[in-house]
Formats: sequence, structure tokens, C-alpha cells
Amino acid sequence: MLSNRELLRFKAQENTDNVKVYGKHVYGNLYNCNPKKLSDPEYLKKVVIEAAKIGNMTLLDVKAWKIGEGVSVVGIVLESHITIHTWPEFSFATVDVYSCGAHTDPEKAFEYIVKALEAKKVVRGGVDRSMYV
Repeated sequence: MLSNRELLRFKAQENTDNVKVYGKHVYGNLYNCNPKKLSDPEYLKKVVIEAAKIGNMTLLDVKAWKIGEGVSVVGIVLESHITIHTWPEFSFATVDVYSCGAHTDPEKAFEYIVKALEAKKVVRGGVDRSMYV
């Protein structure tokens, strides 16, 4: 979860006129996830589709690749992207949700993914990727 300071900064920036490019990036490492879900490309694609809806993003395409035991999923949204990379043998996944739309909520999308993968531990971060003038 983003710190209160980061959330306040994002909210303050949403209402300013000096933002030329709006960007919020939420990312994290998910530990002790459900390994069965981490190895299922179709399930993970559905997770990305639902995360885009929850985050109020416009999904353009979603692709998944089975890589060994794991899966990599990339959801291209009009506003940027959602990715999940998994290592079921370690019950581990990495997730990125990046959006350039002030109307979107990448934090909600990220939280949905955490719950869908049944992560027991999450180490997350957030970055303001906006451009100001």
C-alpha cells in the first residue's frame, strides 16, 4: 500500500493545473501466493482483465506466456500497463500497475491482484511518474 504521504501527494497532484503528464506506478513483490493460481495463464489473464476494470482503466489487449512453471502476463491499457510475472515453485509473483490517467486507480487494481493471488506477504512501492511545469 502507498504511504499516506504518497497518497496525499497523488491526490494533490490530481487537482493541479501544472501537471502535463499524469503518472502513478504501483508495484510489488507478492510472497506465499497460491501456486496453482500462479501457474494458470487463463486465470491470470482474467485477473488482469478484472484489475483493469477495478482500476478504471481501458484494456486494449492482454497476453500470457508460460515460461517454465511460471507465467508472464501483460495487459496493455490505454493508460499504460499491468504486468504479473510468477514463480509458482516459490509461491512468488511480481506485479506492476502503471497508469497515466488521472481518472484511474492503480492502487485498487494492485490490491485486487494481491487478493486474487492470495498473497500472504506483500512488499510494495509506488512512484509518481508525472511531469510538472
